Amino acid sequence: MGSLKPGATYIYERANGVTYAREFGSLDRKAIGWDYNIGQQLADEMWRDIRFQALTNPTLQKALDRAIMIYKLSKDKVE
Repeated sequence: MGSLKPGATYIYERANGVTYAREFGSLDRKAIGWDYNIGQQLADEMWRDIRFQALTNPTLQKALDRAIMIYKLSKDKVE
């Protein structure tokens, strides 16, 4: 279960597409799951930021170019 304590009693809450777990009696909660659409939005935002940062970061741009090449080569083999 990751960072949750085995054997502890948890209360699960869901708000704005995120599922949280908090130990009974505590107010500290941890995100443990996301709705698909929320997760997809976060992934889309991350890739948008990666592409933007790559414009001024040559090392990141090279890594992104390699990842794209591997993706395209892998896709060609599957089809």
